[in-house]
Amino acid sequence: MVPKKFLKWRKVFGKVESKRMPIRKVWDHAVDLKEMFKSKKGRIYLLSKDKRKEVQKFINDQLRKRCHKLYSDHNSRNT
Repeated sequence: MVPKKFLKWRKVFGKVESKRMPIRKVWDHAVDLKEMFKSKKGRIYLLSKDKRKEVQKFINDQLRKRCHKLYSDHNSRNT
């Protein structure tokens, strides 16, 4: 059930709308990391095995729909 104050945006989150790429906006851009940036390994959130599978499925769905791109870390090559 959607709270009344959010009903005007219900269509945006529908099944059909979620299967297509949103319209490009001027604020859509890549996040370029500084050359000296070092990514940290590890989990940000502790999740159960079932929740991790659910999150991975969501990520794969988003990548399949081309809503997001994989993060490329120039510091983690060959590690």
